[in-house]
Amino acid sequence: MTKIGILHPGEMGVSIAASAVNSGHEVYWVSENRSDKTRRRAEEHGLLEVESLNHLCKTSEIIFSVCPPHAAEDVANSVIESGFKGYYLDANAIAPQRARRIGELMGANGIRFIDGGIIGGPAWKPKETTLYLSGKDSNVIADCFSNGPLETRIIGDEISKASALKMCYAAYSKGTTALLAAILATAESLGVRDELYKQWDLDDSNFSERTNRRTTRVTAKAWRFESEMREIASTFEEAGLPNGFHEAAAEIYHRMAGFKDAPETPALEEVLESLIK
Repeated sequence: MTKIGILHPGEMGVSIAASAVNSGHEVYWVSENRSDKTRRRAEEHGLLEVESLNHLCKTSEIIFSVCPPHAAEDVANSVIESGFKGYYLDANAIAPQRARRIGELMGANGIRFIDGGIIGGPAWKPKETTLYLSGKDSNVIADCFSNGPLETRIIGDEISKASALKMCYAAYSKGTTALLAAILATAESLGVRDELYKQWDLDDSNFSERTNRRTTRVTAKAWRFESEMREIASTFEEAGLPNGFHEAAAEIYHRMAGFKDAPETPALEEVLESLIK
């Protein structure tokens, strides 16, 4: 049984933690400055409470970082400052060069760094969510999930490969959702949305409805996807490709960010109004 710390048990993080608990490990979370919603999630899935990050770092042999992309380095620095010396998984949606930078910083402070990329939604069912791992100690992390339902795949010893795969995958899956939302908003602004639907449906009778659902359902996580798009833009630029498409996608998600914590999925007309400026 391994003692694992999770930073932090949000919707995705708590599912990762639950897979580790299901595989026979103790998982700890930090209650300091966390919401009642987070507490309910942690308690529901058998996570053990500690009051501070310092306590978590002293208790844990492994730490999982699952946070919004923009916070990845701040979280890593906080762990370093707390004196942690075990294994650290960064499973955040960050550019590969950023993963390398965090890994080098961790290594310089006596921490064993593993790069991770999560593809899929929260890991509650087998074969639906995969944690890709890269780095020399990837097997240590994979062993934490021996009983699932989270799947793991090790794709090499090189730090950044898991992040690179995540960036390339999300560039399409989340990037195209932003593109479709922008197309709908443009068509609405120019008064041709109904005609666009008719043309789309000549090609695929379900395309218009699927596009509407993608546009409205993404609003709850748009605040998080904004920074992910910027990480993808940075990835493209580092690879020698234009970064403008995903910078624009970041702006689309920024305009949707006001729907965070909305009690229900907004109407399409509300979403389009938020996009048109």
